[in-house]
Amino acid sequence: MDRIRLRTAIIVTAAVLFVPINSAAQSKQEARLTQEGRVTHPPVAEMSGIVKSPQFENVWWVHNDSGDEPRVFAIDSTGAVHLAPWRRENFAVGRRLDTTDRAPWPGLHLGTAAHVDYEDIAVEDSTLYLADIGNNGNARRDLGIYVIREPYYYARRTRPIRHLPVAYPDQEAIPAADWHFDAESLFVDDGTLYVLTKHREGQKIDALEPGTKLYRLNDAQAHEVNVLRLVDRHETIPVPTAAALSPGGNRLAMLCTTGVWLFPRPSDDTRWLSTEPTRLEFSPDRLKQAEGITWDDSQTLRITNEQRDVFVVPLTDEDD
Repeated sequence: MDRIRLRTAIIVTAAVLFVPINSAAQSKQEARLTQEGRVTHPPVAEMSGIVKSPQFENVWWVHNDSGDEPRVFAIDSTGAVHLAPWRRENFAVGRRLDTTDRAPWPGLHLGTAAHVDYEDIAVEDSTLYLADIGNNGNARRDLGIYVIREPYYYARRTRPIRHLPVAYPDQEAIPAADWHFDAESLFVDDGTLYVLTKHREGQKIDALEPGTKLYRLNDAQAHEVNVLRLVDRHETIPVPTAAALSPGGNRLAMLCTTGVWLFPRPSDDTRWLSTEPTRLEFSPDRLKQAEGITWDDSQTLRITNEQRDVFVVPLTDEDD
């Protein structure tokens, strides 16, 4: 059965069963974490998401967390920000700002967009999906995902082609009684968007708790609130901060506070959290506040943190 027909069959199923994973059965591997660079451009102050460009060599798109303007930046493998040669008379990037009076390159502006709390970015078929889904106090009524045709990386501005408002089906109050409706993780699979939540105990902003819920965006209407569909959950995974689907679509990488969990594709193409993951653990002293993950290729992960470090993680067959 092809993936489109199978997805339809899943949607019309009367009930979805959630089976927790036996944590004792999870495979744990020692991670190989190598720092490849660092972003020194001052406007990239709090990286919260990264994705590899599917059409431009040596280009990754990054964005800041909450409090920034609606914009993204194109960086190279070392973390250096791309700047068009013909713009260097007016702007500067990185360490060159220490020796010039030129203004810092402000990045690629997203016209008609707002920036409340950008948390993750995904890409498929040269379309970027930028997730404005941060919801620390579980009280936002304006959560949404911007759909952007990937611009040329030297461009100065573009505009989203759509904004998809979203809401959770099981959030009964604003703010929520249980703070389980924040999210920092987005991935796209065959045109379908998925969101993974981040949980807190009670209503305490600093009381993070393990576990996540996986939601799917079945409908993508630009002029109405799209109610997500709860399709899976995991009770014990450390707090997830980013997610990315591998180029071949056979593995989901979830960045957590302690490392990366790699989930193989489920037989139903939907219940990713009910497969048996491989766990890659990192030293928290090196990883720090890591919030961005992407795949360079089918065997290489790239991770960024809010301290602006850029890491790569080569995978082996043992990680499958």
